[in-house]
Amino acid sequence: MSTPTSGRFVSRLTRETLAVILAGGRGSRLHQLTDWRAKPAVHFGGKFRIIDFPLSNCVNSGIRRISVLTQYKSHSLDRHVQRGWGFLGGELGEFVELLPAQQRLSESWYAGTADAVLQNIDIIRRHNPEYVLILAGDHVYKMDYGTMIAAHVERGADITVGCIEVPLEIAHAFGVMDMDKDYRIVKFTEKPANPESMPGKPDKALASMGIYVFSTKVLFRELLKDRDNPNSSHDFGKDIIPSMIKSHRVTAFPFRDPVSGGDAYWRDVGTVDSLWEANLELTGITPELDLYDAAWPIWTYQEQVAPAKFVFNDEGRRGYAVDSLIAGGCIISGSAIKHSLLFPRVRVHSYCEIEDSVLFPSVEVGRRCKIRKALIDRRCKIPEGTIIGYDEEADRKRFHISPKGVVLVTPDMLGQDEING
Repeated sequence: MSTPTSGRFVSRLTRETLAVILAGGRGSRLHQLTDWRAKPAVHFGGKFRIIDFPLSNCVNSGIRRISVLTQYKSHSLDRHVQRGWGFLGGELGEFVELLPAQQRLSESWYAGTADAVLQNIDIIRRHNPEYVLILAGDHVYKMDYGTMIAAHVERGADITVGCIEVPLEIAHAFGVMDMDKDYRIVKFTEKPANPESMPGKPDKALASMGIYVFSTKVLFRELLKDRDNPNSSHDFGKDIIPSMIKSHRVTAFPFRDPVSGGDAYWRDVGTVDSLWEANLELTGITPELDLYDAAWPIWTYQEQVAPAKFVFNDEGRRGYAVDSLIAGGCIISGSAIKHSLLFPRVRVHSYCEIEDSVLFPSVEVGRRCKIRKALIDRRCKIPEGTIIGYDEEADRKRFHISPKGVVLVTPDMLGQDEING
């Protein structure tokens, strides 16, 4: 069955849709980066936070009613959304609203993804949407949700699950599904120990993106039924979707690149390695994620900072950057930056070498430092003469070393007791 192409048809559907972004996760696999912030608030791409990507996808898709569900250490996330996403027109019925865990239906906090939506069922009912789009707030990608909602309606689905092909060796971290030729899901297993490969693709599995389109009446009915199930963990992937496959029309929406028709860009940046890799991918000549695409901008809170500055052109003390992204407010003073990404207001003093590294906002690097393959957290002050990334044994005594050898440095590890957000 073909996907509708009428812009008017799709725009009507997006107007009738409420997006619910699940942004309460801790992100423990990011280790000390999420000691003081929720995973969706983690910095990404030189000027954004992860939450900006699903929010931008909603706005660019024409979905202007958005509820963001928060829970774990959400202050920096709340502040970012309030500052950067208050431009929608309330008088036009457009909004981005923050819904913290409030124990609205019980005395417990969110027990799972389905329970998080259930505890806000009265608010969703008040908005009276025809469809509810449920999104994870911690993935990086660009996607037009309008085509997925249109496919959901045309196929007469009760729930549609966004999916993407992933390497079989990492599929155990996702919900894995099988679908028939009509896109109907016939099997769904959440985080299987031994995931099954796709027919004809022994090295690939079809994985859930954590994106669901529900017809609202079906969503309410299934949430209430799940609430009364004492054996449920109240999670969409573990409980809701598997229980609906035999009794409802549960369909898959394979996410493809709209231009090439091939694999689309989608990253779960839930580990130190994946976050570091995804950031440095952006320094390439033609990265898969195009942040310069004016037709699909990524919106965010814009800090008011001066342009980046590079000073000194002396032999042995030359300020420059190559194969790198340098944000506004940075000052590179007589140092070399290679294949790295610097967020706003980073200050690098003279005679430093920084390579294959990601520096979050307001990092200050003292003179004569050498930093390689590192991820430096916000507001770290690297002392003069510090060497990071050259001696794993020495680094391991002070910092966190990822499985792929990325050195994670936070203010607390430096004894600076800086609470980051």
